[in-house]
Amino acid sequence: MKTDFKFSNLCGTVYRKGNLVFTPDGNSILSPVGNRVTLFDLVNNKTETLPFENKRDIRRLALSPNGNLLLSVDELGQTQLVNFRKRTVLHYFNFKDKVRDIQFSPDGKYFVVGLGRNVEVWRSPGFTREFAPFELHRRLAGHHDDITHISWSPDSRFFLTSAKDMTTKIFSVDPIEDFVPTTLSGHRSSVVGAWFAKDMRAIYTVSDDGAVCVRRFRPRGIEENLVFGEFPREESGKRVATIWFTEHRYYAMLSARVQSASFNAATSLLVLGFASGVFGIWEMPEFNKIHSLSISRKKINTVAINPSGEWLAFGSAKLGQLLVWEWKSETYVLKQQGHFYDMACIAYSGDGQYVATGGDDAKLKVWNALTGYCFITFSEHTSAVTAVHFTKGSQVVLSASLDGTVRAYDLVRYRNFRIFTSPTPVQFNSLAVDPSGEIVCAGCQDTFEIYMWSMQTGKLLDVLSGHVGPISGLVFRPDGLSLASSSWDKTVRVWDVFDRSKIVERLEHNNEVLALAYRPDGKELCASTLDGQIHFWDVLKAAPTGCIEGRRDIAGGRKIQDKRTAANNSSGKSFNSLCYSADGTAVLGGGNSKYVCLYDRRSGILLRKFQVSKNQSLDGVQEKLNSKFMTEAGPADLIDSDGIDSDSEKHVDRSLPGVRSGDKSNRLLKPEVRTRAVRFSPTGRQWAAASTEGLLIYSLDDTLLFDPYELDEDVTPDTIRNLSRKGDHLRALVNAFRLNEKYVIREVYEAVPPLDVVLLTKDFPEAYLERLLKFIGGIMESSQLLEYHLRWVSGLLSNHGTFVKTRSVALQPVLRTLQRGILRLHQDIGSVCDKNYYSLNYLLVQGKRISEAETEESGDVNMHDVFSSFNDDVDVEEGSDDGMDVDDSTVAA
Repeated sequence: MKTDFKFSNLCGTVYRKGNLVFTPDGNSILSPVGNRVTLFDLVNNKTETLPFENKRDIRRLALSPNGNLLLSVDELGQTQLVNFRKRTVLHYFNFKDKVRDIQFSPDGKYFVVGLGRNVEVWRSPGFTREFAPFELHRRLAGHHDDITHISWSPDSRFFLTSAKDMTTKIFSVDPIEDFVPTTLSGHRSSVVGAWFAKDMRAIYTVSDDGAVCVRRFRPRGIEENLVFGEFPREESGKRVATIWFTEHRYYAMLSARVQSASFNAATSLLVLGFASGVFGIWEMPEFNKIHSLSISRKKINTVAINPSGEWLAFGSAKLGQLLVWEWKSETYVLKQQGHFYDMACIAYSGDGQYVATGGDDAKLKVWNALTGYCFITFSEHTSAVTAVHFTKGSQVVLSASLDGTVRAYDLVRYRNFRIFTSPTPVQFNSLAVDPSGEIVCAGCQDTFEIYMWSMQTGKLLDVLSGHVGPISGLVFRPDGLSLASSSWDKTVRVWDVFDRSKIVERLEHNNEVLALAYRPDGKELCASTLDGQIHFWDVLKAAPTGCIEGRRDIAGGRKIQDKRTAANNSSGKSFNSLCYSADGTAVLGGGNSKYVCLYDRRSGILLRKFQVSKNQSLDGVQEKLNSKFMTEAGPADLIDSDGIDSDSEKHVDRSLPGVRSGDKSNRLLKPEVRTRAVRFSPTGRQWAAASTEGLLIYSLDDTLLFDPYELDEDVTPDTIRNLSRKGDHLRALVNAFRLNEKYVIREVYEAVPPLDVVLLTKDFPEAYLERLLKFIGGIMESSQLLEYHLRWVSGLLSNHGTFVKTRSVALQPVLRTLQRGILRLHQDIGSVCDKNYYSLNYLLVQGKRISEAETEESGDVNMHDVFSSFNDDVDVEEGSDDGMDVDDSTVAA
C-alpha cells in the first residue's frame, strides 16, 4: 500500500476571521480558514486549500493587483510571501507587531502596513532572488489610536489611513513639495473606512455609528471642487491654499453599529455590514440606497467587492459563514457555512464521492469530496450528532444523536423520511447499518443497550442487552452476518442479529474499549483501548492475533495548562477512532492529539505519523512552552489585551488616563487540537479526519512519482512508441505499464484503434489488469473519450470476470473508483440531455423525416442535411421567444 498521502483540501470550515480578498479577475475569492487560506472558484464551483500554513490564525490577506504575490499575515505579525500562481512560499518575515491592515498599491510597486498607531510603506518584492525581499520605504506616524483601515488613491501616489481616534489621515508615498499629511476629522466614533473617489475629487469616510461623510477638495474660500494631487499655483508661483470640506453627512442606520465596509471606485458603490447581520448598498456620492438585506444572525465581520462591482462577499466569524451575493439579480452565488461547534463524526459514501459530517451543533452536512462544497444541510436533530452512516447505494444517509433519535435522510429528494426512536428516552452515541441497508442498529450511553430497527417499516425489532457500560462503537461485519459492539465495560461482543439462539462472543480487554473496526474481508476485528493499545482479533476463532502499543506514537503536544512536559505526559492518550484501509493492509487511528497514525497491519510498524495542524493558536500544538509568556494573570495567550479578537472590544476598561492594556479579566478561548474521527475513502486514494480545524482530506500524490514495475534495459519511451507505431499495441501497452510513466501510458493507450479494443482485452495479461483499471478510473473524469473508456472497461470485466471475482477484496478500491467516475459522467450527461430534451427530439424528428424521404434512393442519412434543416428552422423562428438552443455538449451527446 502506498503511504505518500499529502494534505489536499480543507472542507469543513469556510471562514474563521480576517478579511476576504477577490482575485483580479473577480471569479475567485480567498478566505482565511484558521492558519490556512482557501480559494473558492465561483465559476467552476471548486475549492482549493493552498498548501502552506502560517504559525497562527491569519489576520490579514493582501493580493497584488496582477495576482502574482500573496501576503498572509497572522495575528502576531508573522508574514509569508507566497507566489500565488505556483502556490509556493517565497519568503518569511516578521513585522514584530499586530498588523491592523495591509494593502497593495494599484500599480503593485508598494504595499502599506498598519502597525498599531504607525504606518509603514514597503517596496513590493519581485520574483528575483533577493537577500532581503522586503525593503522599508517610509515609516509614518500621527494617529493617537490603533489604525482600522488603509486604502490607496487610484494613481498610487497617496493613501488614506483610518483609526479609532475618529480621524482619517492622508499620506503621500514619496515626499511632495508643499504637501504635508492632512487630518480629516468630524466623526464622533471610530472610523471604519475611508476611500478616494475614482476621479479623486472626493473622499468618503464611514464611522462605526453609521455616519458617512462626503468630503471635497477645494481652494480656501472658493466653492470649486479640485482634483486632489493637482495642487494649483498663483501666477507668482505661490501655491494656492486648499482645504478638505465636508460637503454632506449621511447616516446609514441609527440602530446598528457598522462592523465592516467596502467601496468600489469603478461603480461608486458603498457596502456596509452591520452588527445585526444586515448589509446595505448605497450609491455615492448622492448616498442613494439601492437595497439592504439580512443575511446572518450575527455581525458581519468583513465585506469585499469584486473588481467589476457585481458580486459582494460577506464573512461572519461567529457562525463561520461565507456568502457571495449578486446584487443586480439579488441571488446567492455562494452560500456556505461550516459547523458552528466541533465536528464529531464523518462517513464516506460507497463510491467515495460524498462525505457526511455530524457536529455538536446538531447539524448533518453532506460535502462533495471533489469540489469541497457542502450541498445540503439537515438540521432536524435537537442535540449533538454523534454518528453518521451511508447505506450501500449511497442514496440514504443516517445519523444518530444525543436527542434520542436516529434519522434517515433521502439524498435524492433531500428529506428526512424515517425517524427511529426508543420506547424510553436514551442518548445514542454509535450507529451501524447492515450491508443490505435493511437493519439499523444504534447504541446508547445511558442504558447500555443496543436498539435494532427495520429500515422499511421503522419499527423496533429487538433490543440487545448485556453490556454493563456505555456503548462506544458499533460495526456490522462486511458480509452482514454479525454485529460487533464495544463498550466501556472492557469487552467487545459479537452478536448474531438474525439468530439470537447463538451464544454471544465476548472478547475481553484489560481497559475500556473506545473504538472498533472490521477488516474489509470480514475476517479480522481491531479495537482500541483507553491505555493506547490497538488489539486485533480473529473473528472466526475469537482469538487475539496481535497488539500495537500506540500510546507513545499518538502522544505529543503540551497544553498551556499542563504541568508536565509533552515527553512525560502520554497518560490518557489513546485512539478514539479507527479504520482499515481499503485493501485491509493498514490501520489508521486518531485521538485527542495533533497526530494521526498509520500502521502496517502485518508487522505492526508505524508507517506514517500525520500532524493535522501546526496552528499555534490551538492548544496542544507546541511541544515546549516559553515561561516568559506566563504572567500574574495567567498565560499571556489567554488574555485579551486589546479586545481585537473578541466581542468585549466595546467594553475595554480605559477609564484611567494612559491605560492601553485593557481588562486583565477578559479571556480568550483557545481550542484544543484533536481528531475525533478518521475514515478511509472506499477508493483507497484518500482519507479524511474530523479535527478542530475542520474536515481535513489527505490524498495520494502521484504528480512526481516514478515507480517502475519489472523494468529492464529495453523498456524505454522510444521503444514503446515504436511498438505503438508498428501496430503492436498490446506489447506497447504492457511495456508502458512496466515503465509506469503516466504520459507514456496515456499516449499508447489512446493510440489503440477503437475496433481493436475488444481483441486486446482478451489477451491482456492479468498481472497488469489492476494497473490498467486504476489508470482508466483516474483519467475518465478529465477525458472526453467516454465511449472509448467504456469499451475498455466492458471488455476487461467481461473477459477477466473470474479473475476479478477471485480478487474482489484487493480490487475493490479500483472498482469503486471506476464506479464513481462512471456515475459522475452519467449524471453530467443526464443533466445535459434533460436541459436539451426538446432540442434532441427535434433533431431526431428531422433526421427521421430526411431518412424517410431518401429511403428509396439511399439508405444512409446525411447528418449535414439534418443540421442544415435545423438551422433553417431556427432562422425562421429567430424572432420567436420559443426558439431552442443547442449546446456543444448536446451535439456531442
